[in-house]
Amino acid sequence: MEDQTQSKGQKELQEMVQKADLCTGCGACVNLCPYQVIYNDRTIVLHDCDLKEGRCYAFCPRTPTDYAFLRTKLFNQADLTPELGPVKGFFVARAARETIRKKAQHGGTVTTLMTLALQEGIIDTAIVAEDQPDFQHHGVAVTQTNEIKKRGKSKFIVSPTIAAFNQAVKGGAQKIGVVATPCQAQALAKMRSRPIADNDNQIDKLKLIIGLFCGWILSWPMFSQLLKTRTPLSEIQGMDIPPGKGKVEIYTKKKTFSFSMEEINPCVREACHYCLDSTAEFSDISVGSARLPEDWSETKTWNQVIVRSTQGQELMDLARKKKVLEFREVPKGNFEELKNAALEKKKGALDRLREKGRGTGEMLYE
Repeated sequence: MEDQTQSKGQKELQEMVQKADLCTGCGACVNLCPYQVIYNDRTIVLHDCDLKEGRCYAFCPRTPTDYAFLRTKLFNQADLTPELGPVKGFFVARAARETIRKKAQHGGTVTTLMTLALQEGIIDTAIVAEDQPDFQHHGVAVTQTNEIKKRGKSKFIVSPTIAAFNQAVKGGAQKIGVVATPCQAQALAKMRSRPIADNDNQIDKLKLIIGLFCGWILSWPMFSQLLKTRTPLSEIQGMDIPPGKGKVEIYTKKKTFSFSMEEINPCVREACHYCLDSTAEFSDISVGSARLPEDWSETKTWNQVIVRSTQGQELMDLARKKKVLEFREVPKGNFEELKNAALEKKKGALDRLREKGRGTGEMLYE
């Protein structure tokens, strides 16, 4: 089977994705040309483009895509699972250094692996998310390990990280690693499939993708307004979602407070309701928060980790050899629980996609 996706251009991208509220804000269409930019959490078209075949359309994770074809093209077919995509191994791990764990989200596994890849020359540049004023995010290319360690926290706001990748490949970077959400990893997978014959985006410079588990991302305009009812945005140091509590916790220097999911749900980005992937299936390694029998104070210092590719397996083996990660036994039922949760998200997203596409006769992507 071959991917028969027909490439189109900016006009179709606007109609099928942006105007349909399917834009994820991944940044894949930015820094390819001067015509698209990110502004205040939105993809803005500065000038019309009349190309009939555009990379902006071809790389977007929300244009029609045969993801089954991409899985078989990019991964070992023997590793593929219907719920989680490719799986070579499943672990519970965390950074061996407590100082990294304290500055990172949960166990610090992402920070540790990306730092190790940079130290060992597997990559020479890491693309990570960085805070901007007013609680916004953008992607940034870094070449020093201390720059990775400073950017380990998550605030659940979209970061157009792939825009930074598109910029980095034009410069001196030769071996690039990206920390990506599921939709961003999907965009990179589409780039790797080379949907446009004369593609010049230098995708061969991509050497590593570390994916983040993601259920949803929050819309900056709505969420920032909600936050302002409780604290100045500049005081927020971190966020988390304790399991089973039905709330999002916000941490500042002076206090911790929370919002219920009823308050949070209206802030979820519309495109997230149509996402089929909660575990970044197109990554080399995917990392999420752990689910353990201990209380939250212990559980939040660990990560669930899915190894998906040969590159990912080699990096995890190196992390074990170098003792920069520590591991614990996976609790019984954890893997099945994750598979079930991922499958439920797929089913819900498919139902909503069918409803959204009713009358058009086609699925938008599958």
